[in-house]
Amino acid sequence: MTELITIKVNGKVHNVEADPEMPLLYLLRNDLRLNGPKYGCGIERCGSCMVLLNGKSQPSCVIPASSAAVYEVTTLDGLAKNGRLDPVQEAFIEEQAAQCGYCMNGMIMSAKSLLAENKNPSDEQIRQALNRVLCRCGTHTRIISAVKKAAAKMKNS
Repeated sequence: MTELITIKVNGKVHNVEADPEMPLLYLLRNDLRLNGPKYGCGIERCGSCMVLLNGKSQPSCVIPASSAAVYEVTTLDGLAKNGRLDPVQEAFIEEQAAQCGYCMNGMIMSAKSLLAENKNPSDEQIRQALNRVLCRCGTHTRIISAVKKAAAKMKNS
């Protein structure tokens, strides 16, 4: 059974005919063709599917598409503005914080959420904020450096 779901994603309103219980992740990737959020586990354990719901990072694999319609959804694809990467995206590139890159969506979205609330987080606060995202490549020190660099960039802009 499908219904019309009206949802605001990356600043644009979309009307999508979909099963209301379908995970938001599927709507984003399959219907809206947004490739930032990744399918990792499907059970809220890896963080690869993170999106911002009204600015807070949340796993899109367990949120029904119809429930997400009450939020403003931002994906990795929507962070750049006017052709310019977000400071968090820039910092992750500059610090070469990715190895395989599969966790980067979750790391960047979680960092963006953290920095919206805390402009100058400690290493421990960064670790805590990124705790929901699984990275097996071992680039954690670069990721922490990238979040600190992003905080500095945001402070100076």
